This record gives sequence, C-alpha cells and structure tokens, in this order.
Amino acid sequence: MSQILENPRGGCVLAGISSVLEAINKVCPVFHSGPGCCMQTTAAEQGQSGHKSSCFVSGVSVPSSNMLEREVVFGGVGKLKTTIQGAIDIIDADAYFVLTGCTAGIIGDDIASVAEEFQKKGHNVYPIETPGFAGDSNLGYEIVWNTMIDQVIEENVPRDNKLVNVFGIVPYHDPFWSGNLEEIKRILNRLGLKVNTFFTDHQGMEDIRKCSGAALNIIINPWLFKGPAKKFEEKFGVPSIRIPGLPIGATDTTKFIRQVAEALKLDNDIVETVITQEEDYVYNYLAQSIGVISWKRFAVVADANSAVGLTRYLANDFSFTPVLVIISEPIFREEDKQRIIAEISALEYAKPPKIVFTADQYEINQAILTEEEDISLLIGSSNEREVGLQKDIQFLLASFPMSERLVLNRAYAGYRGSLTFTEDLYDNL
Repeated sequence: MSQILENPRGGCVLAGISSVLEAINKVCPVFHSGPGCCMQTTAAEQGQSGHKSSCFVSGVSVPSSNMLEREVVFGGVGKLKTTIQGAIDIIDADAYFVLTGCTAGIIGDDIASVAEEFQKKGHNVYPIETPGFAGDSNLGYEIVWNTMIDQVIEENVPRDNKLVNVFGIVPYHDPFWSGNLEEIKRILNRLGLKVNTFFTDHQGMEDIRKCSGAALNIIINPWLFKGPAKKFEEKFGVPSIRIPGLPIGATDTTKFIRQVAEALKLDNDIVETVITQEEDYVYNYLAQSIGVISWKRFAVVADANSAVGLTRYLANDFSFTPVLVIISEPIFREEDKQRIIAEISALEYAKPPKIVFTADQYEINQAILTEEEDISLLIGSSNEREVGLQKDIQFLLASFPMSERLVLNRAYAGYRGSLTFTEDLYDNL
C-alpha cells in the first residue's frame, strides 16, 4: 500500500543505483531519463552523506539523454545511442552502465538492445532496466550487484582460499562507508586475508569480474543482500556469512573476527594474537579517558546496520543505558525485523531498549518526544538535530542524512573506529 513519508531518507532506486556505481573506480553511469535526474539523484544520496561525492563522475557531469516531450512521443532510443557514444568518446571509463529513469521506464525503451549494439563493438556497456519508481535507494545496492552477477562477474575463476568479498556497507547511505570499509579491510588483512571491498583502494571492474574466485562473502548488514548472496552461491559456489550489524568496538569486532575465522578455518594462534593486540590497543586508550565521559541514557536513530552497531557498542562496551532505538529505513520482511530486534535486545545490559521501525520523520520525532524515560543523549541524523535541541539534550550527528559534517575517511567500525566515535561523543558532551 502507498505511504506518504515526511522527510524520506535517500532517494529513489535510481539514486541508489547511481551512487553505488559512482563509488566504483572508473565506472560511468549513463542516464536515460528526463533532465534533472542526474543532479537530483546525486543530491538525494551523495549530497546528504557528509559532503563527499564521486571524484570520477557525479551530478551534472553524468551523461544523460535528457528525455523531453519528443522522446516520450516517438521514443528515445536514438538519442540514447548518441549519448552513450558521446560518453565513450569523452569519458575514459572501464565500464558504462545505462540506467532508466521513470520516463524511459514508462514508455518502455529497449535499452538492453542498445547496450548489446555497443558490446558487439567491444565496449563495456551494460543495461540496468529499473526506473526510479520501482523502489527506494536501498534496493539500488542489490540491483547493482544482481547486475554484476548476471552480466559482469566471470565464472570458472580459480578459487583463492585467502580472498574474501565484503558486502553490505552501502556507499553514501553510510556516511562513513570509506573509512568503515578501510578499517574492516585492515582487520581482515591482519588475519592474512586479501579483501575485496570494491569501493576503496581504487578497486574497480577487474576486481569485480574476478571476485567469484573468493572463498567467502562477508555480508555486514542485518538485512540487505539476501537475494544477491543466494544467487552468488548458486552461480559461483561462494558461500556467505552474515554479520547482523556494523561491528563497532572491541566486543563486537572480536566476535566478528571469530565468526570469519570459523567460516574459513583460520589458524587459531594467528586469530587470537590479532585479537589480543587489537583489544590491548583499544583498551589502553579507553583507560586514559576513564572519568571523562559521564554515564548517559541514550537513543539512536539510524539505518539498521548503524543502529545495531552503535547501540551494542554504547551498551556493551560503555555501559550506557539504551532507552530507544529507531530504525529509520523501510524494513519489510518480518524475519529481518526479528533479526534486528534480536541483535539490539541481546545486550550485556539488564533491560533492552524500546525498538521502533519507522522512516517517517513525524513518527520519529513523536517517538523521541513522548518517550517516558529520560534521554540525555540522542544519536541521529541531521533530521533529528531540531528535536534534540527541543529536548535540550546532547546530540551527536552520526547517521544518514548528514549535511553539517564533512566526512572523508572517518570510521566508526572496528577497533580503531570505535575510538573515533568515542572522541566524537566526547566533543559533544
């Protein structure tokens, strides 16, 4: 059933697809859409994610057919062909992905046949036939990877037992995605593993084509990537494990390491050495701040991945009291909701927080304002700053959408990311 949301977080599925593609090195989306879609979809995701945008193509630099009335009446295939050729001539990309906007989706232009014409000429042009009205930006992440599985990733790649693929941390939808992926990779590298993050270290299409040779897919998200994970295993034989929330701090990051180690049968001595050294690094710094950060009763408003990670860190590692957790992205499958509830409820704390699922800003504000228990710390997005001021409590901007911070490689994930989060928490006391 249709639902009207106040202040929806993110954009349409086209915005999600575009942002994910633009985070891959030397990949160029080509929009087959009306004028304005390039800029608006960029503003919906990258424009609200700590002011960091793609350094290759984004916004008004993305090629677009700019469909008008003529293309709606007579079809826009001819204009699309000239747009793709122009992109190939001007932009030195490793791959071009043709994306349909709502207009092209409604009139039914055949972008697959157009892409095939360019493929026959030796160009890496791939179609993604998903108009913007098909869903929200979260769906875009899964659509991109389904496209990669169907059209790009190679079969019969030799297995590398030390290679892993990391999925689930969504570019721009997580403002800290670059730093979080870098910290996850750093930890896995210490275990002797090679890591495909796909969005950092200038990884690109070649890494994607060969990623079917990995020994394991690590999905760091409580609900995303279910369909692609199944398809990946069926087509390439690569199993997956799910980390049901961003690992933040020593407790959950150590749990994350042991889960990966068990799946890959890693040497236990190496694993325990890494854990000991990393935990010592974190606890040594935290010991220096004892008495500085006062006890808080906190609420979190964030996407499920961040909400799970932040709540578990503050409750398990810091002994702050969890009062309210609001999952601010649409979650439809009941099994996914139950997985999220289980992670947030199973804390090293006597009483679990109240958990609310809503993407509507009015409902989010009401849940915070009418919460019977006192809240002294609110962690949320730019949308929650006003309600934090209204309640006159400490507020930390730590989730999407984020329009008042510049975020480059800052991380909250892992061992070292938790120290950064703690510093940010202290800066806002």
